[in-house]
Amino acid sequence: MRVPLYLTAVLVSGFGTTAMWLVSGIWVKSLTGSDGLAALTAFALWAPALLGPWLGAVADRVRRRPLLVVLNTAMALLLPLLLWVDRADRVWLLFVLLLVYGTQGAVHEAAESALAAGALDRERLGDFNGLRMTANEAMKLVAPLVAAGLFARYGGGPVALLDAGTFAVAAALFGLLRVREARPERQERPRVAEGARLLWGSPVLRPLVLAGGFTMLLAGLNGAAIYAVVDDVLGRAPAYAGVLYAAQGAGSVAAGLLAGPLLRRVPERVLATAGLALFSVGAAARVLPSTPVALAASALIGIGLPWVLVAAMTALQREVPAEAVGRAAGTAHTLLFAPNALALAAGAALTSLVDPRFLLPALATAGVLGAAALATLARPARTDQKAAAPAPAGPTGRA
Repeated sequence: MRVPLYLTAVLVSGFGTTAMWLVSGIWVKSLTGSDGLAALTAFALWAPALLGPWLGAVADRVRRRPLLVVLNTAMALLLPLLLWVDRADRVWLLFVLLLVYGTQGAVHEAAESALAAGALDRERLGDFNGLRMTANEAMKLVAPLVAAGLFARYGGGPVALLDAGTFAVAAALFGLLRVREARPERQERPRVAEGARLLWGSPVLRPLVLAGGFTMLLAGLNGAAIYAVVDDVLGRAPAYAGVLYAAQGAGSVAAGLLAGPLLRRVPERVLATAGLALFSVGAAARVLPSTPVALAASALIGIGLPWVLVAAMTALQREVPAEAVGRAAGTAHTLLFAPNALALAAGAALTSLVDPRFLLPALATAGVLGAAALATLARPARTDQKAAAPAPAGPTGRA
């Protein structure tokens, strides 16, 4: 598999997805005037992730590269329908397409993970996942500016067309990939529950996925508190949250570049432990009334979070047989990101009751304890389970 071509596809599709994610809420707010409906756009995009075990199984029933081409082509054809959404009574179509968008994204993520697991050498998976994280985070720094400018001048329609164009380009790029994939066995339908069994039964994967879910739970609470930090701790206008998010994004770009080289030298659990510890230090430092410290804290958070996620996904791709990576990745996606969505909702209520100067140190303490538990309880050596597993029936090509 040609990694530069693949990463270009990730860059292009990540740009469009970030733009659409930002604009959807603004679009609904501008048409309806409702804050509640605007907030529901994020829920519509996240909700399909709860079906990750089932959606991930789709990636194990067909060849992954053609599936990625079909998924991107379908979204390129569907998104122009949003040009019809020009008044409040047509907002329902935007929500329908956001649900489709989220569903497509869950299947896409599982198929990408499975394709990479079968097409790349195990030693290169850490580098690949780190670069993919860097590509996604880099787009989060650029796409919001472009999307906001387009929407302010022309409305939501051109942003939808831009996103459709990025899906079309991504479909073409995935179509150009040269990966040898064995046809999945038709006589044995993949069992959805097998993804959970593989994760829970592995002494390597179980603590990493649990630590990832716990980290994203803390991240949701931390994210919900950011406006309280900007107002109560730093004494700045709410718009300054964008500066902190930019610093966090810059940290995430650096984290992705460093993850691969680090994973060639240390086990995944060490990188995940370091990531959770850095996140905790960053969260605690946000209580200090200093702008430079706040920027540094955001950068630490930006470094820590991706390391936990990259470590968990790399271990999954290395440990799980190739024919089952889709189910395992879909299940892991649910376990990793559902806590974040729940914590964002709970944190919105909690931050109105608890001062961030108390909430964030408590959150950081929990993170440090979690990092200590991961370092102590996770097995330091890989088991022989992988060696005893049957030969993968998925992709067989190597980069």
